[in-house]
Amino acid sequence: MSDCLFCKIIAGEIPSSKVYEDDVCYAFNDIAPQAPTHFLVIPKAHIGSVSEVNADNSAVVAHIFEVIAKLAKEMGMESYRVVSNIGEQAGQSVFHLHFHVLSGRDMTWPPG
Repeated sequence: MSDCLFCKIIAGEIPSSKVYEDDVCYAFNDIAPQAPTHFLVIPKAHIGSVSEVNADNSAVVAHIFEVIAKLAKEMGMESYRVVSNIGEQAGQSVFHLHFHVLSGRDMTWPPG
């Protein structure tokens, strides 16, 4: 999708601080971190949000969660939060599926 910020990051048109990359997904540090460790994991294929996950693309989401578990282990994160906002009212500002991974501080609810 040509006007999608995350598609542009994947294409290398916008710089990012890469954490991980494979054929299916890309992970990079959040530009406005809410915890000492805060990175995003996004699919390389454009999926708008969790609400667009279906039988044809759900394997991508499963892979992303495998990558999150792998990265958490490699980074020594024993406790962490994974968040995906769906829709503007929930706080989604980039309409490309993404999972925030946060760690390194006590998490509160609501998130803050």
